[in-house]
Amino acid sequence: MKKIILVAMLTGSVVMNGMAQTRGSLGANDPKAKSILDNVSKRFSTLKSVVANFILKVEGANNSVTDTKKGTVYMKGAKYKVTLDGQEIISDNKTSWTYAKDANEVTINNVDQNSSALTPAKLFTNFYDKDYLYRLDGESNEKGKVLQNIEMTPTDKSKNIFKVMVSIDKKNQSISRMKVFEKNGNHYTYEITSFTPNTNLTDATFTFDPKKYPGVEVVDLR
Repeated sequence: MKKIILVAMLTGSVVMNGMAQTRGSLGANDPKAKSILDNVSKRFSTLKSVVANFILKVEGANNSVTDTKKGTVYMKGAKYKVTLDGQEIISDNKTSWTYAKDANEVTINNVDQNSSALTPAKLFTNFYDKDYLYRLDGESNEKGKVLQNIEMTPTDKSKNIFKVMVSIDKKNQSISRMKVFEKNGNHYTYEITSFTPNTNLTDATFTFDPKKYPGVEVVDLR
């Protein structure tokens, strides 16, 4: 179950489909927060590709750390690949592959173009305008960076996650950290540790080649 949660967190199904109890006190969107988020989106749209390393931390109630994993995300347009401690999530924006190393199994699905799931590529674009309320929650100085912290609450009131804090590197205008809060007290934090733009990524990066995984079991759900 823990692995499923981690995969879902990175592909966005937990973030978008689970983050969902709007707090009425947030009210209308904050124009200062929108300006910051718009700048992040504009900067990302000028990049041909991105490779970002991250740390994903899962915390239980009372801030008890239950798991920490390192990973890398590769992005080129709407295509992406996420590697995370024995797991790979790959999408060419038509087909998605989720590979589990311990089971040597890959699950294949069609990409739902109408889905509201927050993919890695959407995370750096203007995903926030339709489904969220947001406000600037001040600035903080961390590890030599000035972070602009934005509180976001989804407009869907029925789900388990009620708040997300997005921290933007003020100088580089890129996402530095994202923390998701569940009603049961669990927190999911992923922190970008490096961000390399315009890396030479071929389209083969964003497909699953079974020849590279001898004996892999294929579960095709298309």
